[in-house]
Amino acid sequence: MKTVGFIGVGNMGGPMARNLLKAGIKLKAFDPAESALAAVVKAGAERVGAPADAAKGVDAVVTMLPAGPHVSDVYGGKGGVLAAVSPGTLLIDSSTIDVETARATTAKARERGLEMLDAPVSGGVGGAEAGTLTFMVGGSAEAFRRGEPLLQKMGKTIIHAGGPGNGQAAKICNNMILGISMVAVSEGFALAERLGLDAQTLFNISSKSSGQCWSMTTYCPVPGPVPTSPANRGYQPGFTAAMMAKDMKLALQASQANGATAPLCGVAASLYDLLCKSGQSGLDFSSIVLMLTGKSFPKQ
Repeated sequence: MKTVGFIGVGNMGGPMARNLLKAGIKLKAFDPAESALAAVVKAGAERVGAPADAAKGVDAVVTMLPAGPHVSDVYGGKGGVLAAVSPGTLLIDSSTIDVETARATTAKARERGLEMLDAPVSGGVGGAEAGTLTFMVGGSAEAFRRGEPLLQKMGKTIIHAGGPGNGQAAKICNNMILGISMVAVSEGFALAERLGLDAQTLFNISSKSSGQCWSMTTYCPVPGPVPTSPANRGYQPGFTAAMMAKDMKLALQASQANGATAPLCGVAASLYDLLCKSGQSGLDFSSIVLMLTGKSFPKQ
């Protein structure tokens, strides 16, 4: 693929777009936020004035948007992508949205003879910048075959999760586990503090025993044990509390809609919602430990 339309070049989409530029892909970029758009234009992208313009004369369209309604509008709305693209254009949505919207949008694309992938990511802003994202991809085998080389220019691990919507299903389940585990790790450190157990000592023990998990060893929510974790930079986000609250709500909604039992998801979703309502939505989601321990939040 030589030319790609990229819609949504903010915190995640911007680094992804720049990695495509570094790989020699020509980009037509759109974002309603001027600062985000200006950054990728400075890196070499062509500025366009509307989503439809980004979809014209390209081999593929990649979108990274905030939520399901935005995806529905950008693709199927008046002057949207589906009305503008040429036959044969591959559509890739890397937003994190509900499964139903992903499948409905893919169905609309297929009605126009277009292949579409839902390809949400894991890895945060750091992974987007480094080109090490994990893509969880839903769609037909043929669409995946066509899209994989492009995704490899933005990520390290590209996994075909099955048919349309399965990429979103994988992302929702993964982030449900992540959100719950971060609460559990934070509660463990909160209890250790009350019991007079040093945080580093707990980390040294738990990271090598049955409490070990990614939230402990890579993203430890307390300062000290993992120098690269957000806890050591004032909880500046790799993945904001607002984003985790959104993903936990998606997981809870999916659980309820499909009759899955998910009591811990419900509790964790409530805690992240409370964290955001307390004014901390822009901090990293690991700052949940500050709420659980009653500590002061850093200024944003």
